[in-house]
Amino acid sequence: MSEAPRGELICSVDDIQVKQALRVLIDDYPVVVVRDSEGEIHALGDTCSHADISLSEGDVEGCAIECWGHGSQFDLRSGAPLQLPAYEPVPVFALAIHDGNVYVDVTTVTNGAAAPQLG
Repeated sequence: MSEAPRGELICSVDDIQVKQALRVLIDDYPVVVVRDSEGEIHALGDTCSHADISLSEGDVEGCAIECWGHGSQFDLRSGAPLQLPAYEPVPVFALAIHDGNVYVDVTTVTNGAAAPQLG
């Protein structure tokens, strides 16, 4: 039996549909777990870098999620803003799929964005 990966068990892979976003809290830090149009799963900080708005409430198109507040879009792979008014990336977290489950490690930011301040 293989060992579970680092990070927090979030959900089953089957719990997230294509073009769906799921908001979770990890150590009181908001994370959005997203399945893009290709079926790939990503984990990002759930707060838009332009305003204090949850990205999980936005639309997923292709490999981007749109902030419903002002229309900024973020690349799910890199966290980079694709459309103004946001110009700072959101953090992208290490994600692993193990035995059909999704694990997110918020202590490992993969895109160079600021790491979350955890309680």
